[in-house]
Amino acid sequence: MQKEYKTVQSISGPLLIVGGIEGVKYDELVEVQIPGEKNYRLGKVLDISKDKAVVQMFASTTGAQTAGTKVRFRGETLKLNVSKDMLGRVFSGGGEILDGGPKIIPEKKLDIAGAPINPYCREFPDDFIQTGISSIDVLNTLVRGQKLPIFSGSGLPHSRLAAQIARQAKVTSGEDFAIVFGTMGVTFEEAEYFRKEFEKTGAISRTVMFLNTAADPVVERIATPRLALTVAEHLAFEHDMHVLVILTDITNYAEALREVSSARKEVPGRRGYPGYLYTDFSTLYERAGRVKSKKGTITQIPILTMPDDDKTHPIPDLTGYITEGQFIISRELNTNGVFPPVDVQGSLSRLWSAGVGEGKTREDHASVKDQLFASYARGKEARELAVVLGESSLDDTDRAHLKFADNFEKEFINQGEQTERTIVESLDLGWTLLKTLPQESLKRIKPEMIAKYMQGAEKK
Repeated sequence: MQKEYKTVQSISGPLLIVGGIEGVKYDELVEVQIPGEKNYRLGKVLDISKDKAVVQMFASTTGAQTAGTKVRFRGETLKLNVSKDMLGRVFSGGGEILDGGPKIIPEKKLDIAGAPINPYCREFPDDFIQTGISSIDVLNTLVRGQKLPIFSGSGLPHSRLAAQIARQAKVTSGEDFAIVFGTMGVTFEEAEYFRKEFEKTGAISRTVMFLNTAADPVVERIATPRLALTVAEHLAFEHDMHVLVILTDITNYAEALREVSSARKEVPGRRGYPGYLYTDFSTLYERAGRVKSKKGTITQIPILTMPDDDKTHPIPDLTGYITEGQFIISRELNTNGVFPPVDVQGSLSRLWSAGVGEGKTREDHASVKDQLFASYARGKEARELAVVLGESSLDDTDRAHLKFADNFEKEFINQGEQTERTIVESLDLGWTLLKTLPQESLKRIKPEMIAKYMQGAEKK
């Protein structure tokens, strides 16, 4: 039987302090009954000190008062009913059904905190995921089980890029593939854009969506990514599916953590964020991966907006420590009308080499990637020299690389929002661009590969 308390001592923002408690545990669910209201509001135990408990509310505390408020501790943690039938459905950031469809018949009820994966049981990620985007597939390859964030900035089109990846992402033919998409603190218009985009393209049929908007309670924002990852774990490890989890925007999630930390009057860390921000991020990011004896995998693409485009800000800085690289959205390319504006030189996929090669992509993938990087870097250097000294001061080789850099941005990186390229098409396009350079400049590709693939590029 649930024990009821009427000993609320104070209310501060999303937090309640309840005194005189006994046998209460960390993370326990709490029902709070406000005087004059029929329905209870839900919260969870955030901290326990002697006979006092700090309760973090999932709903607003507007209208709440210490006198007459009843608090009941459930004796269980926050759990989510999960099922494969959740595919194709839309939920709120708190797990409530938003699409007007029937109730989900649960297969299991899982704790949203998840269970940590034993490092011994992890398997190294080494299988290619095709996103249909050349700058990602060829130059910063995504592999199953990897966690690879997108670093963006205010006003940049990371939402459109996320929607494109979700629409186009594919694994080996015949394998079950699913998307779990979670938004945190986005505008209502942005949430509707994702929903309508998925419905219009039919991608919704393989997607589970959790939508938390800026108008929803701040504390719900902290639960949303954990709900999404709980569903992903069920689909991956119980139904052998390959699941891609896209979470946007991690910056809003961190702001919610900072707000709760401030309400608790904790000593702030760097830039006012709580000192446990790194640990908290790891409880999300480390839920990606592959597990021995399980066919399914979880791949994560968290998206964050860097305040003032600052990569040293605590949110991108700590994210970079935990994850295996990053895609960076370039403001300069976006201004020049390039989409997707991926800064291929600033981006990095530390596991790319595990997902490429014969049998996964194509034998020439690694060589083409290295040569495109080297030639583009030299072309950008020639561009800077041309600005200072004038293009007439460049020799023929530098002019060829300058032209290559321009074409590389216009034709390879820029492919539009609705264009999907297979990995073979992307590699062939790379060869087509490389053949405009003097052959003696192609120092990172073996002569036999040049003879084999350059000829094919010339015919096309």
